[in-house]
Amino acid sequence: MSGLKIVGLSGGLSVPSRTLSLVELTVGRIADAARVAGLANTTEVVDIAALEEIGGLRARPGSPAVEAALTAVEGADLLIAGSPVYKGSYSGLFKHFVDFLDYRGLIGLPVALLATGGSDRHALAIEHQLRPLFAFFQAQPLGTGIFFTERDFGNGEITPGASQQRFEQLVDEAVRALAGARRGERNAKATAA
Repeated sequence: MSGLKIVGLSGGLSVPSRTLSLVELTVGRIADAARVAGLANTTEVVDIAALEEIGGLRARPGSPAVEAALTAVEGADLLIAGSPVYKGSYSGLFKHFVDFLDYRGLIGLPVALLATGGSDRHALAIEHQLRPLFAFFQAQPLGTGIFFTERDFGNGEITPGASQQRFEQLVDEAVRALAGARRGERNAKATAA
C-alpha cells in the first residue's frame, strides 16, 4: 500500500516568508499526526516564489521545475494551500500558479486553507477568496481555515490559546480527510478486483 501524499503550496513572496513557514509547519504537523493515526505519508512543499520561471509561464508544459510543482499539487491526497493577503485577496503569483493547474486534478481533493496578513481586517480572505477558488476546481476545502497575523504566528511559533486551538482543529480535520482518502483508495481497489 503506497503512502498518502501531502503537498503544501505557499504563495508567499517575501524572504523570509511567514506564509511559507506556516505552510511548512502545517505540513509537518499534519504528516506527524497522520503517521500516529497509522497513515503512511510523504510530504512536499511547493514554494511558488522559488520557481523562477513561473512569472513568465504562458502555457503548459513549463520548465521542468514548474511542471514538477504543478504535477505535485495535482497528485496530492491532501493539499495545504497558503497565501499572504494583499489588498483583500491572495497573491497574484499564487493565482497565476493555480491558473495552470489541470482542473480535473483537484476534483474531490481535501484542501486546508491558510492565509497570513497584517491585520484582522483581511481575515475573511479565506472565506471570500480562497474557499471559492478551490470550490471552482471541485476540491473539498476543510471546514476550518486559518488566517494568522504576526500576533498569532510569529518566529515560527503559533501563539497559545485560540490560535493554537484553531490550528489543532485544522490538523484533526486534515487527518480525518486523509483517513477518508485511504478508505476511498481501499474501496476503489476492492471494486476493481
